[in-house]
Amino acid sequence: MSMNRATADRHRTDYELGRGVRIGSLLMALSGVAFVGYGIVFLARTFFGTGFELGVATLNGVTPADLDALDPAVMHYINHLHVATAAFIIATGIAIATLAWYGVRSGQLWAWATAVVAAVIGLAIALPMHYADLFAHDWVTHLGPIYLATIVFVVGAVLAYRGIQSGPQTAEAGTNTEA
Repeated sequence: MSMNRATADRHRTDYELGRGVRIGSLLMALSGVAFVGYGIVFLARTFFGTGFELGVATLNGVTPADLDALDPAVMHYINHLHVATAAFIIATGIAIATLAWYGVRSGQLWAWATAVVAAVIGLAIALPMHYADLFAHDWVTHLGPIYLATIVFVVGAVLAYRGIQSGPQTAEAGTNTEA
């Protein structure tokens, strides 16, 4: 019996993820955390800040106080939309971070694909409206944090995907020389 155990130990191989998967999943997870942070800032500004998004001081010169004086329902509606938007940014960030940390880090292609699809859909729907130039905003503070997180996410997704596609690396578990 001990001989069978020694033979099994000698031929056993462990699979470990490559460096690309580890670094890529970490970058993807950090991006998810950054999305959560951005959503929290978005939410906090609704209740404790200017009442508009990060990088938006006024709506073409109209302040939140001006809108509130004109029609309080307009400001309540804007706040309602900001809370809902912040909630979905935070929820998407949590999903991306969790998928990356637990699924992608263990080499699961389905987790990688789900994280990528969630990020792409969110960004593909949200970002184009910013280029319609419908109101003035500071591009750097308004979109800069999301673009930075997106760049980090894309780098991580590429590294992780390449690592997942290259397959697991084999490492000899032990060099038991018992005969």
